Amino acid sequence: MTANSSIHHRNSALLSVTKVEAEEVLPSSYFDEQLADTYKRLKMPKGLLERLAGISERRSWSADSSFEHGAAQAGRAALEEAGISAEDIGLFINTSVTRDNFEPAVAVGVHHEIGLPRHALNFDMTNACLGFVNGLTVASSMIDAGAIDYALIVCGEDPSPWHETALNMLNQSASTRDDVLAQFATLTLGSGAAAAVVGRSDRHPEGHRILGSISRAGTEHKDLCIGGEAGQGMSTDATGLLKYGLELVTDAWDQAHEDGWDWTDMDSYVTHQISTSHTNAIIDAVGIERDRIPVTFPYWGNVAAAALPMTLALEAERLKPGQRVLCMGVGSGLNTALMEIDW
Repeated sequence: MTANSSIHHRNSALLSVTKVEAEEVLPSSYFDEQLADTYKRLKMPKGLLERLAGISERRSWSADSSFEHGAAQAGRAALEEAGISAEDIGLFINTSVTRDNFEPAVAVGVHHEIGLPRHALNFDMTNACLGFVNGLTVASSMIDAGAIDYALIVCGEDPSPWHETALNMLNQSASTRDDVLAQFATLTLGSGAAAAVVGRSDRHPEGHRILGSISRAGTEHKDLCIGGEAGQGMSTDATGLLKYGLELVTDAWDQAHEDGWDWTDMDSYVTHQISTSHTNAIIDAVGIERDRIPVTFPYWGNVAAAALPMTLALEAERLKPGQRVLCMGVGSGLNTALMEIDW
């Protein structure tokens, strides 16, 4: 085997996965209205977000809420659904892209709001939109090692500062068509939160076994999507991300089958949610049946690291014991990880 790792877990199970939808609906037509003068000046049509990305709306947090509150709400719901006490959590990971400040970690505020115990190791793990899947891997590995019995992983996202920055930039008189394209992905982002409890499968036969994963890094493409602090915006080469991200996913897919994984006939393929074109490209590249990919981006947008677990939480409502699920995460950088769960 070459490049990154193929990991097999022995005693790890997903005990719950939950989602929290941000309270307010933000339709794509809002951005059309805000950019009407720019589109007219550049002779660009309205409705680009819905027509090209397939996103009709996304969510945003209300004035009295936040991504941290959403993450805490999802975390409490995950504990309740799993039937696990907060006192039992030995590891707490926040995997959000969003953060209001460099210090302290977002994890500490959410840890406090949930009321987790002092003995729960807590930290942030950020890896663009791949963070939540990475968090599942770290938690499962620590459970396999016998270091902890239970882990809680959360993610809360809020791209509204990037939305504001993008609109300000594009409404400048000197903005160009290239600027619109560079900020296009920013306007597809949405707010939301997710959480999962991971525990020992030998104690929880009712849990969903996390069998393992394979990952690949394409860090030579690190400059294709760069998000700065609030006020600095996010610049994206959408064409490059699609091309090279797809190459990385297919490389991981091919290597997985060389390593003995068989993912050609899964019951559900839960992918990171981006757009219509990205979903179609994955279907064509690895031969997945379209009806086995749950799609949430049309009404949630791209919820960064929360997109995949939110979609998994929705899909969990229809999954049956014994079905096989493949989580397919991708993050700018570029990184990808494919993770199998035995439902």
